[in-house]
Amino acid sequence: MAFPSAPYDDENNDTGGLLARESAGDNAPALSISEISALLKRTVEDRFGFVRVRGELSGVKRAASGHLYLSLKDEGAKLDGVMWRGGVQKLSFRPEDGTEVIATGKLTTYPGRSNYQIVIDRMEIAGEGALLALLAKLKARLEGEGLFDPARKKPLPFLPRVIGVVTSPTGAVIRDILHRLSDRFPSRVIVWPVLVQGQGAGAQVANAVRGFSALPEGGPIPRPDLVIVARGGGSIEDLWCFNEEDVVRAVAECTIPIISAVGHETDTTLCDFAADLRAPTPTAAAELAVPVQAELAAFVADLNARQRRALGRQLSQARERLEARSQRLPQPQALLQGQAQRVDDLGERLRRALLHRTEIAGSLLARHAGALRPALLTARVGRERERLAAQRLRPETLLQRIENARGKVDALDRLRLSLNPEAPLQRGYVLVTDRDGHLVKDRATAEDRVALTLKFADGTLDVSTAVVPAPPRPAPKPRQPASPAGQQELF
Repeated sequence: MAFPSAPYDDENNDTGGLLARESAGDNAPALSISEISALLKRTVEDRFGFVRVRGELSGVKRAASGHLYLSLKDEGAKLDGVMWRGGVQKLSFRPEDGTEVIATGKLTTYPGRSNYQIVIDRMEIAGEGALLALLAKLKARLEGEGLFDPARKKPLPFLPRVIGVVTSPTGAVIRDILHRLSDRFPSRVIVWPVLVQGQGAGAQVANAVRGFSALPEGGPIPRPDLVIVARGGGSIEDLWCFNEEDVVRAVAECTIPIISAVGHETDTTLCDFAADLRAPTPTAAAELAVPVQAELAAFVADLNARQRRALGRQLSQARERLEARSQRLPQPQALLQGQAQRVDDLGERLRRALLHRTEIAGSLLARHAGALRPALLTARVGRERERLAAQRLRPETLLQRIENARGKVDALDRLRLSLNPEAPLQRGYVLVTDRDGHLVKDRATAEDRVALTLKFADGTLDVSTAVVPAPPRPAPKPRQPASPAGQQELF
C-alpha cells in the first residue's frame, strides 16, 4: 500500500514528531525527575511547613534505629508519617494502632516512592475519650499478663521501721505524709525525689521504685520496709505518667510492699491496680502505713490489765481450791496417833529387853568369875615374859638388814646416774632447750622457735634460729688435660 506523498515541515508541524525539539523562545524546558521532585518537595514544605493533623494511628512500627513509622487515617483518606528518634523519646504515651491522635509537624515528599508524608515533631492523644480508650486497652493487656492479680499482692508490715516515699520533694504531698506519720507513729522516712507530671516523669517514678527495690539489706542506705508512691490530685492528663507501662511494671515487680496514693478518691490509675494496696489520698496512705502510737499504747495497757486480772483470777481460784481441799485433809494429830502408840510400845519392849539382857550377862559373869584366879594370871605373865626375852635384838640381824638396804640404795643410785639426761654431755652430746626451758627433740620444733639454748658439759650457749645465707661456693677449677701416655705430671 502506498502513502500519498506530502511536504513535511518540522518547524510548522504542531502535532509533534519523532524527535523532541525545542524551538526558540520555548519557556517549558524538559525537567529531570529529580528536579521535578525537588520542586514538589520545596513547594509542599513551603506551603505546609506547619500543620496539625488529627487521625487514627495505623500500621505503627518502630524501626531498630528508634524512628517511628505510621499512618494517619480517617474515613476518606490516609497519610503516611514518620517521627524521628529524638521525638519518639519525648512521647508521654506508647503509640498503638487505633489510637486517635493529633500530630504536629510539616508535610514533605519522599521522592523514592513519589508520595508525600508528614514529619511529626509532637504527637498528642486527641481528646479525653481517646485517652480513656488507650488507657482501657493498656489495662486489658496488662491485666491479661497477670500484673493485677490479687494473688500477687504482698501484705503490708504492721509497723515499718523505714518508709520510702516516691514523690515530688517540693509539693504539699510530702508535707502531708510527714505530718500524718509524726502524729500517728514517728518513723524514719526516705524520700526519692521525682517529677510527678510532664515529660520524663514516668521514667523517674519507675527508676525510683526499682531503686528502692534494689537496695541491699544492711547497706549504707537502709532498705525500706514499705514504699509509698504518692501524688496530689489532677486531671487524667496530669496523672498520665502513673498509667505508663514502665511505671506499672516497676510497681508490680517491686519486692517491697508498696502503697499507691495517686490523686484523690475519685482518681484511678493503673499504678493503683499494680500496687499491693491503694490509698484514696496521700494522707490516707500514711494512715494505712503505720498504726496510731497512742492506740497501740492503750491496747498494750489494756492487754496488761487483762493479763493481771487473768492472773489474779487464776490465783483466787487456786486459793479457793487449795482451801477446799485442805479442809478435807485429816488432822496431823490423827495421822500420828497410830505411830505414836507404836513408838511407845517399842520403847517399852526395848526397856524390858535391856533388863533381860543385863540379867543374862550377870549370870554369865557369875558363872565364869570362879575360874579367874591370880595364880593363873601370874603364870601367863611369866610365859609371855620368857617369849619376850627370846625375841631380843641381835646386832648381826641389824647389820644384815642395813647391808641389804645399802645394796638397794647403791643399785638405785647407779640407775639414777644412767638415766640422768646430762650424763651424755660428758661424752660430747648437747642438750637443746627453748626460751621457756622446754626440751627440743626434733628439727621441726627447733625451726618454730626464735631462740634456743645449747647446754654443754661445761656451760650453756644461747643461739638464734635465723637463717644466714650460705657463702657462695668457689667455682670449680678447670680440669687439666690428660697427659700423654707414658708421661707423669709433676704438679
